[in-house]
Amino acid sequence: MNHSEWKTRRSRKLLGETVEESAAYIEAGYAFALGRAVYDRRTTLGLSQTEPARRADMTQPQISNIEGGDSVPTLALLTRLAKALDAALTIDLDGDASAFVFTAHDHGHPKEAPPNGRSTAA
Repeated sequence: MNHSEWKTRRSRKLLGETVEESAAYIEAGYAFALGRAVYDRRTTLGLSQTEPARRADMTQPQISNIEGGDSVPTLALLTRLAKALDAALTIDLDGDASAFVFTAHDHGHPKEAPPNGRSTAA
C-alpha cells in the first residue's frame, strides 16, 4: 500500500470499513480511559497529583503515569486510589467499549444498615 492509499483507523471506521484492533491498541485505550477518569476526578476535587498520591501511599510520578495512560495499576492500588479520591470506582469492560467512572461518596446521607447489621462488602 502506498501513502496515498493509507487511511487512519478513524477514517476507515467512518467509511464503514471493518477495522481490526490489536490487543495492545485496546489495552492502551483502557489505560488512557482510566487515566482520564483519575485526572477528571482529581481536578474536580481541586487536588494536585501530590495529594492523592500521599493519600494512597503512592508517589506523584505514579499518579502522573496513571493519568498519562502509561501504566495500569493493580486492583489493590485502584482501591487505594478510589479511597484517596473520595469516590467509588466503577469499571465497565464490555467488548469494544470501556468506562471508568469515579462516583463521589455521599457524605450527607448515612447508608442504611443491612437487616442483620453486617456488611458483605470486602
